[in-house]
Amino acid sequence: MLEILHQDDGLVAINKPHGLLVHRTKIARDAREFAIQLLRDQLGQLVYPVHRLDRKTSGVLLFALNSEMNVAMQTQFMEGKVNKSYLSIVRGFTPNLKTVDYALTREDGKVQNAVTRFMTLAQSEIDLPHGKFETSRYSLIDVYPETGRMHQIRKHMAHLRHPIIGDRPHGCNKQNKLFLERFNMNTMMLHARELRFSHPFTDTEVVISANPLDEFERMLKALELDYTNNK
Repeated sequence: MLEILHQDDGLVAINKPHGLLVHRTKIARDAREFAIQLLRDQLGQLVYPVHRLDRKTSGVLLFALNSEMNVAMQTQFMEGKVNKSYLSIVRGFTPNLKTVDYALTREDGKVQNAVTRFMTLAQSEIDLPHGKFETSRYSLIDVYPETGRMHQIRKHMAHLRHPIIGDRPHGCNKQNKLFLERFNMNTMMLHARELRFSHPFTDTEVVISANPLDEFERMLKALELDYTNNK
């Protein structure tokens, strides 16, 4: 059963697990389960995904329950009226606060402006030898993408040389191999923490939050990243 975070007459949100695709795609022919199918069967009705999360990203995933709401919410996403917050574990010590204003190029060659803000919630240096270093440093960050480009957070953190742990292909393959060998961990440490928007038909503020799932919490503990005061 999928964890339901929010449900009203027109919307439903789940806490999507790591590794679950939103819908069928030619890119991942190995997948047999999809969020849209599981939620449809769980609720016994059609659902419409109004935005997307990468397969390895967990967290708040929003669906509309009718076509009118689907159009209204997709419009809000496209117009940048939905505030999104993510948690991520990255390599190295990040600055306390930073805004990344760095244009990204799509696969078709089109260049798009892209802006991401983040703040550091916790940092750790642990006894984990890697390469020429005897210890390893990690940061837990709270990320706010101001634009909605494909893989924006992943690309921006790689640009800063603070790649997201478990990210492929934008992350660090050596770090990803280290985490697979040391922790048997091969998912991506990116979690959609919160969506905040105005309900299209009632004009009331909607805030939907999702706690990190077990694998994310396991890595927080393993890396000694304590953010209990920032929840």
